[in-house]
Amino acid sequence: MRVLNCADWGVLVEVGGLDEALALQAALEERRPDGVTDIVPAARTVLLRVEPGRTDPAAVARAVRGLRPRPGRRADAGELEVPVHYDGADLADIAAHLGMSQREVVAAHTAATWTVAFCGFAPGFGYMVSDDPRFHLPRRSEARTRVPTGAVALAGEFTGVYPRSSPGGWQLLGRTDLVVWDTDRDPPALLRPGVRVRFREAP
Repeated sequence: MRVLNCADWGVLVEVGGLDEALALQAALEERRPDGVTDIVPAARTVLLRVEPGRTDPAAVARAVRGLRPRPGRRADAGELEVPVHYDGADLADIAAHLGMSQREVVAAHTAATWTVAFCGFAPGFGYMVSDDPRFHLPRRSEARTRVPTGAVALAGEFTGVYPRSSPGGWQLLGRTDLVVWDTDRDPPALLRPGVRVRFREAP
């Protein structure tokens, strides 16, 4: 673990990988250092934003170094159910890659518990990881110029829901009518770090 200053009022913690980042995020949520206003996880880092004047980044860095994150621990930001129409353009390719039938893919995807590890790419886009190690797929060899809003897709070890129409190279598994990003809602994003997600097949 490497702890660095980030601008004037931030602390950036670099770790070895996603599992370590998620365990550190959970430890920080349980024992949030004084003065930390935001905890922002990513694939190999955790960024801490510090309230100016309340404390200083050096004190936060010392608190971080004193933590002992527990492997496998995850932050808990509540639960969300996402209904999905499993009719994605890449469903057949996904099934072939995983060595399953299309119905087996749907059954496995809905049986797994998914957790939002971090957000990025676009506002409201959550990178979700699961407790089923079979879900690990390559990106498409050629990205689409337009992926529709609500597309449920897979790439690497992640599932994501496109919050708006955009280009994308993930494998399209299905689609949801759930609005995952709405600026008139507080908070705007349904898929926030630590939220546990269960996908269910929509009728």
